[in-house]
Amino acid sequence: MHYTDSINIKEQNQISTKQRPIRILHVVGGMNRGGVETWLMHVLRNIDRDRFQMDFLVHTEKPCPYDDEACALGSKIIPCLSPSKPWLYGRNFKRILREYRPYDIVHSHVHHFSGYVLYLAKQAGVPVRIAHSHNDTSAIDAKAGLHRQLYLTLTKWLIDRYATLGLAASYKVATVLFNRAWKTDWRWQILYCGVDLTPFRELVDSVAIRAEFGIPADAFVVGHVGRFEEQKNHQFLIDIVAEIAQREPKTHLLLIGDGSLRSEIQQKVIQNGLANRVTFAGLRPDIPQLMLGAIDLFLLPSIYEGLGLVLIEAQAAGLPCVFSDVVPEEANAVKPLVRQVSLSKSASDWAEAVISARSAASAITQADTLAVLENSPFNIAVSVQKLTEVYEVKF
Repeated sequence: MHYTDSINIKEQNQISTKQRPIRILHVVGGMNRGGVETWLMHVLRNIDRDRFQMDFLVHTEKPCPYDDEACALGSKIIPCLSPSKPWLYGRNFKRILREYRPYDIVHSHVHHFSGYVLYLAKQAGVPVRIAHSHNDTSAIDAKAGLHRQLYLTLTKWLIDRYATLGLAASYKVATVLFNRAWKTDWRWQILYCGVDLTPFRELVDSVAIRAEFGIPADAFVVGHVGRFEEQKNHQFLIDIVAEIAQREPKTHLLLIGDGSLRSEIQQKVIQNGLANRVTFAGLRPDIPQLMLGAIDLFLLPSIYEGLGLVLIEAQAAGLPCVFSDVVPEEANAVKPLVRQVSLSKSASDWAEAVISARSAASAITQADTLAVLENSPFNIAVSVQKLTEVYEVKF
């Protein structure tokens, strides 16, 4: 018998991947400017693309903001439609894996639905199957109806059975997808998503950036970056800003992002008499520049977060940050800049916290905040290194 006849499948994979890149299929809803997708783009830009080939399976045919750049960097954007129709989705998924094979790793970022994705990947013979938990939906899940509870139970069971590895963006979100004893199971690990700190070292023209939006140079600008969806709590955010404006006449709110609730929030802004104080900037590719040049304080009253990577970016810009106490402790990367407030507190209490945080803004320089983050797990170089170690250990 020849030696090659007796080696196992893993050894064959090791040999084949020495001759070609390790091929990873990331599963996401679409390559939009969300926290998960932005981190994946940071990874794609910084990873050794000769060693790792990253493609993206998405649940939409609509063009997304990161599509073109991802393709320019050598990735494929592959639509797999009908996630709400499991049998049709499963057929599409298996067809894609046959058409684009071989994939060494399927890395799924679609929360509980990852259970079904990894089950399909196992059936297709993909050796490494990763479920990645990015969001803390535990409070919402606890209120789910019977059918939703059955779905959550089934998908968590599928993750436990078919994931060869699980990654979580914080300790808090690990229990959302993984079993309660995840700390004693070697498969489940914490991997902090990182930020590219380079843009935060650039000099910007604050007057010019504010002028672009018609914001006075001497305004006190409260900033928010996030999708206009229930999770981000824009309704309460507008209430807070109305209270801040009563204390600081030069208050202005800069909202960056888009989503299904945008028109509803625009209407609330008008009803509250804040139309001249609020700018809807839409989706923007230049978040670091806006944080450095336009925003004085970052406000994030989210109902839930997996980590809140945008908070790390805000701290990299040296901004004082006021955010809800549901945000995981790990997001407090530069402690002099951060202040957490309970969602049970009133908009008036939040406004007082904002005014107080503004007064303490000079406690640490931006250069010092960058130095802290440079040596933290939130540096993209550290994040990519740890991710590549995860990928390579299997081959």
